[in-house]
Amino acid sequence: MDRRAVIKTLAFLPLAIPAMKLQELKSITDTFEKSERMPAFFIGHGNPMNAIEDNAFTRSLHEMGKSVKQTPQAILVVSAHWLTKGSFVSTTPHPEVIYDFGGFPAALYKVTYPCPGSPEYASQVMEILPEAKPDTSWGLDHGAWTILKHLFPAAKIPVFELSIDYGQSMQYHFDLAARLKSLRDKGVLIIGSGNIVHNLRMWFSKSDDSPYDWALEFDEWVKNRINARDFHSLIDYEKHGSSALLSVPTPDHYIPMLYSLALAGKEEAITFTYEEVFTSASMRAFRIG
Repeated sequence: MDRRAVIKTLAFLPLAIPAMKLQELKSITDTFEKSERMPAFFIGHGNPMNAIEDNAFTRSLHEMGKSVKQTPQAILVVSAHWLTKGSFVSTTPHPEVIYDFGGFPAALYKVTYPCPGSPEYASQVMEILPEAKPDTSWGLDHGAWTILKHLFPAAKIPVFELSIDYGQSMQYHFDLAARLKSLRDKGVLIIGSGNIVHNLRMWFSKSDDSPYDWALEFDEWVKNRINARDFHSLIDYEKHGSSALLSVPTPDHYIPMLYSLALAGKEEAITFTYEEVFTSASMRAFRIG
């Protein structure tokens, strides 16, 4: 893997385009029955090149996907790469792959993930979150398709995304995500996709992939806070000090972890499925339930 490839573009900001009759979709979703509770995932997605590579991380994603015994009715992704003013839910029936980066090998731009979308479940999200608006301009950014290629390679499960309202506080995001818990009982697998440690500037200033001490320290602190179920400290991560500020210079990649943690039941197990830090990026991933 060329781990030093430059990611030129992190996200596009969409325009909300109402494109569905919510009452019609509500009549469909009213028929959804409760299912066995779906797990929730957080995945440190890292370099887009993971989409086409066979390594320890991508193999862990294959195992993570196989661990879901009941096929999800839909997958909801909260990605670090869909940042908006306000909240939006993708309602397109056929989401297209977005190559939201530059400077990578040509093979990466040929990758597809031809899954269907899920306007029906998107309407459920908008019922739960009245502040969220429908959007048909967004497809699957690389926070979604690069991991889904390994989690569910058949691309048969409907996928849709919820944007991150980037002007809001960490507490706001945690509280909003907690309102989505009921979707797990309706067959929806929810995935937060980001990176606990994500500092590209420090990445490019280093000549090798050995991790910074502060990156290791913060990643381990987050692990310990998760194990202690001390989510409040994770919401107020900036109070942890210099390692937090270096590890999270901007919160875009950190916020998806809070979405995943907010979905955890009090007695649910949280299992780390992958643990590694490259330079200034944590690839840590975990499963709830």
